[in-house]
Amino acid sequence: MALRTPLHAAHLRHGARMVEFAGWDMPVQYAGLIEEHEAVRGAVGLFDVSHMGEVVFRGPRALAALQAIFTNDLSRVADGQAQYGCLCRENGGIVDDVVIYRRSAEDLLVCVNAANRQKDFEWLKSHASGADVRNESDDWAQVALQGPKALAVLKKLTATDLDAIKTYRHAPGTVAGITCLIARTGYTGEDGFELFCPAAQAEKLWDALMAAGKPEGIQPAGLGCRDTLRLEMAYRLYGSDMDDDASPLEAGLAWVVKFDKGDFIGRAALQKQKEQGLSRKLVGFQLTEPGIARHGHPVVHDGRAVGVVTSGTRSPSLKTSIGLAYVPPALAAEGSALAVEIRGKPVAAVVVKTPFLSRKGS
Repeated sequence: MALRTPLHAAHLRHGARMVEFAGWDMPVQYAGLIEEHEAVRGAVGLFDVSHMGEVVFRGPRALAALQAIFTNDLSRVADGQAQYGCLCRENGGIVDDVVIYRRSAEDLLVCVNAANRQKDFEWLKSHASGADVRNESDDWAQVALQGPKALAVLKKLTATDLDAIKTYRHAPGTVAGITCLIARTGYTGEDGFELFCPAAQAEKLWDALMAAGKPEGIQPAGLGCRDTLRLEMAYRLYGSDMDDDASPLEAGLAWVVKFDKGDFIGRAALQKQKEQGLSRKLVGFQLTEPGIARHGHPVVHDGRAVGVVTSGTRSPSLKTSIGLAYVPPALAAEGSALAVEIRGKPVAAVVVKTPFLSRKGS
């Protein structure tokens, strides 16, 4: 039986269509994918992301322990900031991509992907280097308030100075009388907040946000539009665009690999890969003929298979079909002609610059 988040009853009240995702019973859509997508791009949407996991590092060794596991450089992160990066294996393969919220040098929260909750916890604990590592995933609920009107909605429910919480920053605060970690992070490309709260308070928080957002046109938003929103921004999805067999360099995440910070798990393998050159690269593409590319579709060039689609959809904002795919470096340049095999038929495509959608201020 699929797991349920603390907001399961709220989803049913809102008429959600539920599907199994990463072992969880989750809402794929409510009113409809396009309507929810447009609400987030133009107004505000509310997502349940309580299926994500929270692993906490505490104690005098917390920061040093995470630095030795994480590809990015936490020494550049101040208290109250967050940082995105990867956990890698010795061979450079990605265990997971995570966001780390630094509350202090002795208290850091690692937000992990839903499908990787247990795997990540075991990996982190086995490399903890003296830190106190705890899996607090079941203690937390998490909702994401996303869209250009998210700030206006949240201001109605908190006395916390939200303007002081810049992008990729966070602060403790009270929202609708509920103690939360308020983070200006998200997975949509829009301004917004991710709110971590005690699991028992999740439905109260959800209802308060929905009521406060009614004048702004708030919509509950499901996994369907979460996927189209993140793909328009070319945000990677673990398990589709990267996994244990892909490195951050191959996945286009070289910017989160800080070779100059000192040693970390996977550094030697990634350094070697960088010096020897990549055998494949993740690129964005756009179909130039009718069709929709999907995960697993072959990518062909001159009649032979050269790669595979990792994510694909029809962009509601751009009204065109887009996707991500691994291809040889020789075909990775912008403008390179490719084809995607859809139901056995090659459909013309071209490599394009990402993100697919340009946002103001992004």
